[in-house]
Order: sequence, then C-alpha cells, then structure tokens
Amino acid sequence: MDLDPAFLSRLQFAWVIGWHILLPAITVGLAAYIAMLEGLNFFTGKDIYLRISTFWIKIFSIAFGMGVVTGVVMPFQFGTNWSRFSDATANVLSPLFAYEGLTAFFLEAAFLGVLLFGRQLVPRWAHFVAALMVALGTLLSSFWILSANSWMQTPAGYEIIDGRFFPTDWFKVVFNPSFPYRLAHTVVAFFVTTGFVVMGVGAYLMRRGRSVEEGRTMLSMTLWLLTVLVPLQMFIGDQHGLNTRDHQPAKLAAIEARWETARQVPLTLFAIPDDKAERNFFAIDLPWLGSLVLTHELDGEVKGLKDFPADQRPPVAIPFFAFRVMVGCGIVMLGLVLVGGWLRWRGRLDASPAFLAITQIAAPIGFVAVIAGWITTEVGRQPWTVYGLLRTADSVTPSLTGFDVMLSLIGYAAVYLIIYPAGLFLMLRIVRKGPAIAAEIDVEIEGGRPGAPVRAGAVELREGEVR
Repeated sequence: MDLDPAFLSRLQFAWVIGWHILLPAITVGLAAYIAMLEGLNFFTGKDIYLRISTFWIKIFSIAFGMGVVTGVVMPFQFGTNWSRFSDATANVLSPLFAYEGLTAFFLEAAFLGVLLFGRQLVPRWAHFVAALMVALGTLLSSFWILSANSWMQTPAGYEIIDGRFFPTDWFKVVFNPSFPYRLAHTVVAFFVTTGFVVMGVGAYLMRRGRSVEEGRTMLSMTLWLLTVLVPLQMFIGDQHGLNTRDHQPAKLAAIEARWETARQVPLTLFAIPDDKAERNFFAIDLPWLGSLVLTHELDGEVKGLKDFPADQRPPVAIPFFAFRVMVGCGIVMLGLVLVGGWLRWRGRLDASPAFLAITQIAAPIGFVAVIAGWITTEVGRQPWTVYGLLRTADSVTPSLTGFDVMLSLIGYAAVYLIIYPAGLFLMLRIVRKGPAIAAEIDVEIEGGRPGAPVRAGAVELREGEVR
C-alpha cells in the first residue's frame, strides 16, 4: 500500500493540534476568570468568590498540565515531519516561538506554583497578583502563537533569499495584516468557550441542589459577560471575514462555495460542493445577501474559485461545512444568551428547569465552534503552508516515508486517547464534588511562620511511639 507522507503528516499534525487547541480554549478563559474571582474576593472579602476560585483552580491545573504536555509535542513535528518548512521559515518563525517561551511560558511557570499552592503561604494580595500574572501569561502565549500562525496566513515584512525567508521589518512580521483580527477573534472565542463551560457547571450545581449559591453566582456572572462577548464575537468575525476577502480571496471563495466571480451574489445556506464539476448541488440560496454579508454592499463583487488556478484552490467542502458549523454554534450561543437575559429580566433565571438543562447540555458548544473555526482557517489556507509562497507538498521532510509517519500517528493516537479521557474524568470528578460548602478557616502563614503559637497537646504521641 502506497502511504503518502505529506498527507499522513498533515493528518498527524491535525490530530495533535486538534486535541491541543481544546486546552487553550479553556485555560486562557479560566485564567482570566480565576483572576477576576481572586480580585473580587480580595476587594470585597466575600468567601463565595474564594470558594468558586478554589474550585476552578483545580480544574485549571489539570487542563494546564495537559496543555503543556501536548503543546511541547507539536514543535517536534516541525523537525521530524516538516523540515523543509522549518528550514525556509526559521528566521521568521523561530524568534516568535522563542518569545512565547521567554515571556508567556516562564511567566506562567513563575506564578503558577503560587496560584496552586500559595493560598496559605502568601498574603492575599500576592495570591491575587499571581492569578493576574498567570492570566497575562496565557494571553501572551496566545499573542505570539497567533502572530506566527497569522504570518503564515498573511506573510509580511520579509524577503526571500535562496529559498529562505528573512525578516526585514519585525513590526510588520508580528503585526501582519490578519493578526489583529485573528488574535481578537480567537481570544474572545476562548473566553466565550470558557463562559459556556462555567455556565453549564453552574446550571448543573443548581439542578443538583448542592452548592446552589456558588452555581447561581457562576451562572449569573458569566451570563452578564456573555451578553457582551457573544455579540462582540460576531462583529469581530465579520471584520475578520472582510480581512480574509482582501488578503485570502481563494479561502473566502471556498468558505462560501462561490465558483464564479459576480456581483449581487446570494448567500448559500446549504449546498453540496463538487470540486471536479466546479458547481454546487442542492444549493439553498438567499438572493443578494451574499454580497451584503461579504462586502457590506448589495452590489459588492465576490471573487469565485474559477479565478484561481485549480492547483491553487483549497478543497471546498471542508471549509464550507466547517464554517457553517461555527456560525450555527454562534447563533445557538446568542439564542441562549438572549433567553437567559429575558429570564433574568423576568426574575426567573433560577426557576426555569428547561433553561438550566439546556445550558448544561450546551456547556461544550464553544469547543465545537473553536474546532470548526480552526478547520475553516487551516484547510482554507491550502495548498500553502505560507500562503501563496510555500506549498504544503514542498514543506515535508524529503527522507520521510509513509510508514514512519503512520507509525508515529498510531502512537500519538493511542497516547492521546488515554490522556484526554483520563483528564476529562478527573475534571468531571471535581465538578461532581462541587465547590466547598463553606470556606475552610485556616490561619494564614507568611514567611514560613504560623500566625499563632502551636497549642500544647495539639499533637499527641501514643506511648511508646517515640523511643
């Protein structure tokens, strides 16, 4: 059997990063949420925020640990599977990845121990600062990784010498044309994903009748936040789409399954695209709305895939359906937020079993949207690793065999199918236990010294225990 190393390498990278992206999707948002809870506890002194923060820190620690392990795996593939790509782009991308390690990773590592284990060892303000630093670290990590990814999508600030990219303007490299939109769209997506998880857990606690006050606080706080973030995400997504139209028109044409360049194009709700026939079957179109949505003009022109050579077009069906899954998730999210806002206005947010049940079921919806969005972005970039400049087929390690990749892919699949269910099991066990009913009363210890003397007889030794 002929095994294509390029296809298998793409499949392997998709498998690894597809699992990994689920973890930043929760840790970036959770870090910010924990920092907010720590701040509320510090400034108000209310124990409920302490209990909720302690609860989510446990879940964050598991997700963060899994994210570090799976994140370390990905760079190795640049050397083993994508050495041509690494050789061509190293002068541009390696510093960006190094900045991520030097700023984000070390910031997180420096303060994560304080956040996890320093509750009784440092002053309250120091624990709050540690939470802020961990949240800042996750955002810096997103900044540098998305800058590198965006440069691959919309390269800028470079020159090519002997087949290698060299930076000529680091500001243009980092802040390339798609980066601001991709950063905002992705980070807000992570916050929204976390928000629906928190709301789902809050609804679960309320339905179960245990830690009801904590569940109600989670649900109410997060609903206020999502009331702002979900519409904001739709606006950012629209702006990101306009940027894609300007800089990656072939990707946009594939997303919309648009074959002919035209004005006053319809909005295709559903179709079955056929790359070979260069047409859509069973299309459901809304007249004129395509131009209005994609160009903000009723008479706006949208480029079709036939304007590009066949070997420079992305596959159509995958980004077409993935994009509609992402948009569908967004519409469901907006509907839940609007219903939740209406119930809050009616004073029935706590008294609607149906809403609580739906909110609990919808907890993972953000992950579905994130994966669908990632598929849209990355498959829509094909057949390029660096858009318009370096083909995916020319990026693979020359000496790589299909058997080598298949063997490593099987190994990755087996390990990930053990790690992720185990991590999910641990998180769900914490959720079932719920936050502490009442905050534990402990004397803070600062500088390694107890705040009160040890009482005589507090520790009793049985006769004969010590000789």
